[in-house]
Amino acid sequence: MACPPESVRPADGAKPDDLVREDFWAGLRSWTDARIALGRAGVSQRTRDVLAFQLDHARARDAVHQVLDRETAFGSIEFLEVTSRAPDRAGFLRRPDLGRLLTPESEAMLAARAGNGFDVAFTVSAGLSSTAVERNFQPFWHEFAPAFASLGLSAAPPCFAEQGRVALGDRVALALKARMAVVVIGERPGLSSPDSMGIYMTYAPKSDTTDEARNCISNIRSAGLGYAEAVRTLCALMREAFRRSVSGVELKVDDALALAPGAGAGELAE
Repeated sequence: MACPPESVRPADGAKPDDLVREDFWAGLRSWTDARIALGRAGVSQRTRDVLAFQLDHARARDAVHQVLDRETAFGSIEFLEVTSRAPDRAGFLRRPDLGRLLTPESEAMLAARAGNGFDVAFTVSAGLSSTAVERNFQPFWHEFAPAFASLGLSAAPPCFAEQGRVALGDRVALALKARMAVVVIGERPGLSSPDSMGIYMTYAPKSDTTDEARNCISNIRSAGLGYAEAVRTLCALMREAFRRSVSGVELKVDDALALAPGAGAGELAE
């Protein structure tokens, strides 16, 4: 399909943008944050589009590097702070393996609190986007807490690890003698989504658990998957994981959601 012709000069009272040639599918921009149909001024991109790209790139870098504000992220929510073996942010980014392991001190602290164990151990981490956790954890948790209570499962106090990878949740669950690990983490930021939060659920985690054994709920944020839908999905997955003793590729989200209304809370805690 051919593009509409360019105006030779603007009509009286026209804005400067009227000089910019728009692609015929520019209307699609209203449906996505992706950089499509930006148009051009002569042979170049418009200045405003270049500046917008630079701003989004800076926001993505900030999400990775800035220190998480605990008050903003947690408010009145109580948590246990644990540390991974990544010594600082630079080490965390260069050595992903260190972000998957607890320090001996944290492991001992959790083991002392394990008692007879729990059904679920929650781990929260800034991951690769502290912005995501700061913006989304509190509203998600306040919506999730009453829904989780209805499942009849026991939970250890949530743990927070600044420099944590997804697999750190397995180590937390093992130390707490928990049957399931749930990790809430800041996802790798994109240029249109520096604040995307993800959740990873693993039934019967082990020290060598790999990613196919996990269920992931991604893109939790105000402009992505809403908190209510994320809570509904996570509760359905947890319910079905305990019923079937599986997670990951053996547990499909659609199946769990379809079965959720008929599942009873009593059988989960058995």
